[in-house]
Amino acid sequence: MPLFFFNLKNVGASVLSACICVILQPTKPTSNKIQTTMKTKMMIAAVAVATLVSGAALAAGKGDKVMTKLKDGTYVVNTTTLASNVRGYLGATPLEVYIKKNKVVKVVALPNKETPKIFAKVKSGMLPKYAGKKTSAVSGVDGVTGATYSSKAVKANVEAAVKYYKAHK
Repeated sequence: MPLFFFNLKNVGASVLSACICVILQPTKPTSNKIQTTMKTKMMIAAVAVATLVSGAALAAGKGDKVMTKLKDGTYVVNTTTLASNVRGYLGATPLEVYIKKNKVVKVVALPNKETPKIFAKVKSGMLPKYAGKKTSAVSGVDGVTGATYSSKAVKANVEAAVKYYKAHK
């Protein structure tokens, strides 16, 4: 039986289910018992795929929670999915960047796999430097000695957050 992959964002659950039913449809005549078993399996497969696709559609409809707006007008940009490819020494270094009126209010580090002692230097020596910076000036923040990879990752995350904020506010 052929197996096809579809872009789930562009194909609705019912259309995908119909495609699977057509793909799995037997082409040779078979006994009634085999046909009944195959129809049952096709329906189970169609329902399973429809459930998966509708779940993905619901998740896409709710948004990816990259940016939220607080009551006071501050935007919070979460770089967990936005900059998932930005890596420090040991892995991703996601942040929450708080921005209000084109100025960074604060930057908060989210859980990561960096060496805690090294990343503590970044938290205390680099993250506070962003507070009060205009969004156009975030690239001017210097990293921390002894934490080069983490510093570069934090800088890239903040820049990605600012770029996203400017495009979606």
